Amino acid sequence: MVEPLRPARLSFAADGTPFSEAFGDVYHSAEGGPGQSRHVFLGGNGLPARWRGRPSFTVLETGFGLGLNFLTAWDAWRNDAARCERLHFVSVEKHPFSRRDLEAAHSRYPELAPLSARLHAAWPMLVPGVHRLEFEGGRVVLTLALADALRALRDLRLAADAVFLDGFDPRNNPELWSPELLRLVARACAPGATAATWSAAGSVRDALGEAGYEVEKQPGFARKRDMLSARLRRVSRAIEPPAARRRALVIGAGIAGASVCERLCARGWEVALIERRPRPVAGDPGRHAGVFHPVVTPDDSLFARLTRAGFLAVLTRLRGLEEAAPSPVWDASGVLQLARDSREEDAQRRALAVLALPPEYAQYATREEASSHAGVPVAAGGLWFPTSGWIKPFSLVAALLAASGARMQPIFDREVARLARTDDGWVALDRDGSAIAQAPVAVLANAAGAVELAPARALRIRRVRGQISFLPGDRVATPQVVVLRGGFVLPEIHGETIAGATYDFEDDDPAARADSHAGNLERLARILPGAGAELDPATLEGLVGFRAVAPDRLPLIGPLADEDAAAPKNPRLATLPRLDGLYGCFAFGSRGLLWAALGAELLASQLGGEPLPLEARLADALDPGRFRLRELRRATSARA
Repeated sequence: MVEPLRPARLSFAADGTPFSEAFGDVYHSAEGGPGQSRHVFLGGNGLPARWRGRPSFTVLETGFGLGLNFLTAWDAWRNDAARCERLHFVSVEKHPFSRRDLEAAHSRYPELAPLSARLHAAWPMLVPGVHRLEFEGGRVVLTLALADALRALRDLRLAADAVFLDGFDPRNNPELWSPELLRLVARACAPGATAATWSAAGSVRDALGEAGYEVEKQPGFARKRDMLSARLRRVSRAIEPPAARRRALVIGAGIAGASVCERLCARGWEVALIERRPRPVAGDPGRHAGVFHPVVTPDDSLFARLTRAGFLAVLTRLRGLEEAAPSPVWDASGVLQLARDSREEDAQRRALAVLALPPEYAQYATREEASSHAGVPVAAGGLWFPTSGWIKPFSLVAALLAASGARMQPIFDREVARLARTDDGWVALDRDGSAIAQAPVAVLANAAGAVELAPARALRIRRVRGQISFLPGDRVATPQVVVLRGGFVLPEIHGETIAGATYDFEDDDPAARADSHAGNLERLARILPGAGAELDPATLEGLVGFRAVAPDRLPLIGPLADEDAAAPKNPRLATLPRLDGLYGCFAFGSRGLLWAALGAELLASQLGGEPLPLEARLADALDPGRFRLRELRRATSARA
């Protein structure tokens, strides 16, 4: 059952303490929120001493609330000269506050004002799922899971070093202190992880003990006599350790490869980037532009959730790159997804009604409203995504590679003919057998070419030809936003607009053709009635690209399966043998602009043993091993 996200409402108790009407309880002690956070959660977990000198440290919190625990942990990290290199703070919250309410609440804590202002600036749209926010140049990472706590904890993948058990009184919110939830917390912890809570209730002590913690009472904060601290005696789930040597070779310098380079270099990796094409001309953003927008469905399908995660990730990355030089050429102009028929219109309306999405994410627009958004008459009503838009891919690649800095070694005009496994990792060889680069980790980010290099027979990737058409701006009444309807048309950019795109299987023709232009003009007419009628397809210019598409239309991100290893008796993704150090980040299809940022962050998190930036179910849906797993299960069923 789909549950919409319902934000919290800010109110205050008689003494001015922030208060929850839904749970009938205050958010912190009347003696002060920051003081309580420092005493109970930092002190109860032995922080900051326990994170000192470590490359990374992960905190898990069971209720974000006002965010005071995060702000005080961040403040302690900033003021600690021996702090860990990277602080991950993972928090779940069923009823998050709006940015406006957070600003009002945080005005009461002036000592945290510099940090709270940065949190407000990065605060995400309140849509369900996992949101990743970065601060301090990526050295402090807040991962927010906006969902019911039980559901979120079942679907988070991390190895927490410390746990902040913070929720309303167990009598008012028993779900957050149940034995089931605390077992899930323990499963998400690293060996020897600690936990702390302001509550000293017997039911909480018992549930922690059942979950595998050794529990003791400590002096409480202010007028509260006791609190609890605990240490995990065991760990019930093994977490893959990070790669020992942070060196990688990445094959492919398109959007996927450039995104992977930037994310790895941001974590201190040394990366050799190999691209078969010549180095692009500096400062040339190219003529081509593409679209990024999410998908909305009434059942909030897995595909819709993945596009939502990708959309949020690309917005975060684009805004982070805006301060870089060069910066990407893009615009959140808005995107209209017109309904193709009454059935699709009904599905669009039902989706918005069921999910209760915020208007800055998605709205329904009648044909008249859609035409007003577009500035020209459109063929139908549909979904309006006001913060979606278009990007020039070449400019995004240039910005990502520039942001990778000196840790990235670009190798252009060299084609990898073969990957060979060595005792030290993987070596990329050219057609003459000469080594191009070598590293413990290799990442295939070269679209359909990845299948030629990957020793994986189960991968069924198809190459799809796509042609776009450039339309003269003075010959077509172009919209001022992106409009979609079985095709797309972009606003005028630098004197011309773009319409497209074809989707041609079994077609390897790299040249733009008149018949493909004619097809794009037909798509244009279905979007903007009468548009392009006077254009001759034979006179148009265009561009052809080739997409890599998996059978389920989802990308492949993560470690590749070892198909020559013995299959496990009960095959699962977690037990599937993998090719040590060989990863994929490809098969984005027509959604490379939407999914590349998310895919790169996911891959970098997997390589670093960090909390994943999305739910486990979504990560599993992108796992390259899924095709090998299906193959093994079909074989098992055939033998049964």
